[in-house]
Amino acid sequence: MTHTLSLNSLCRLHTNLAEVDIQKIDEVAKNLPLIADLNGANVFIDCLTKEGQHAVVVAEAAPETAPSVYERPVAGKFVYEAFEPAVFYTLQNGKPMSLNRALTQEGKTVEQSVVPIKGFNNRVIATLIMEKDISEVVERQEKMKTLSNTNDTLSEILMEMTENASLIPEFIGEALFFIDPNLHILYFNSAAFNLVSEVCSSECKTGNQIIEYFPCLEELFYHPEKLFMHEVTILNKVFQVKKVSLKQENPTNGAFITFRDMTELRERERELVVKSVMIQEIHHRVKNNLQTIASLLRLQMRRGLPEESKAHFVESLNRILSIASVYEIILSNSSVDNVDILSLIEKIGNMLVYSSTDENKNISIEYSGTQLFTKSDKAVSIALIINELIQNCMKHAFKGREEGKVHVSFQQNNCEIEVTIKDNGVGYSKEAKPSLGLDIVTMMVTHDLSGQFSIERTANGTMASARFPLERGGHRD
Repeated sequence: MTHTLSLNSLCRLHTNLAEVDIQKIDEVAKNLPLIADLNGANVFIDCLTKEGQHAVVVAEAAPETAPSVYERPVAGKFVYEAFEPAVFYTLQNGKPMSLNRALTQEGKTVEQSVVPIKGFNNRVIATLIMEKDISEVVERQEKMKTLSNTNDTLSEILMEMTENASLIPEFIGEALFFIDPNLHILYFNSAAFNLVSEVCSSECKTGNQIIEYFPCLEELFYHPEKLFMHEVTILNKVFQVKKVSLKQENPTNGAFITFRDMTELRERERELVVKSVMIQEIHHRVKNNLQTIASLLRLQMRRGLPEESKAHFVESLNRILSIASVYEIILSNSSVDNVDILSLIEKIGNMLVYSSTDENKNISIEYSGTQLFTKSDKAVSIALIINELIQNCMKHAFKGREEGKVHVSFQQNNCEIEVTIKDNGVGYSKEAKPSLGLDIVTMMVTHDLSGQFSIERTANGTMASARFPLERGGHRD
């Protein structure tokens, strides 16, 4: 089977999931063919994309015990909330949806069940979806047959629905119209009545053409696709208009038209965009302010310092530049607040090693690790830890030596992150005097990251290790 490579690639390309989450989803995906055969249904795994507005199908399986609902593979396809509301409900709330009736993008009616896939700390990381084709069942239902016969019969049933128990609930939140092939309104619910009153300042009546109320949407009403959606602005409000045509063989027997008010959602999206721009501007100003402070320190160093003060100025300068690196990486990736830790470590390490003022020593540095993102507050603590430990190597590890190597590794083990810095220098001595750098590291790891720090002598030099949890306080950083 090739699902592992495909699933991993899709998750890394389209989602912000951690490796441990991808592994959990991969374990579930291995059972999809068995689930599909036992239930005679198509099964899928959907994950939220990086932006959080859509989902993506990362794995699928079709049954060998029943016809497949889909003619073509859908792995790698995007999923939109308008078409799959049950999937997004489960992704956002972590609650299962059972026996939900849905319409596929290929126009088939399916019975859909959705359950959450949960990762660390009971957080929803994906959904498992099962879909059975019930098109024939729907066609056998007497009232749905009646809806697709003739316009006269349809009108009578819809009139009965308004007076008695309705097949289409009046409490539906969306404005709903049913129109015939000539765009005459055969039925509307109370939300549709209120919409027409608000938009047109007139009363909605059956028999009138819907384009009398919404002339700007005439092209949508005549659109040939069975399922078609369009977003429009009416009276400063944003509506998602959906048309679902009912067909029996070739003749068209009308269509359902729904208007969903998206104004509040679009306003929230606009506010998020504005907020993101503001956060990026703050990051930009913080970076500029840190670089200004660094420039002032350099200027003071050029004007002359007592010899015993130079080392302290250099250490302070490197700490400032390490923090500035966090914001440089955020801005270079056009991110709101996510920092690539491996890139951060490389940036700080190269700055410390290759800008060293000691030209008599040939020091090299290597990196290894997996890509992982974290928020700027945690990244600042990590930046200072890396800065202090590499500076410690440069300052103490290679005394009396002309060359040396430093290796920095960054690994995620389950829900814990470990940063290790090794050198092939003279080796750490427990009798060494306490230093400000190691005090800073211990404080950052213990208090800021709720982790553990250790440093020890090895057969070939020194190894310093900082371990801390990926998540803290029940929230993903």
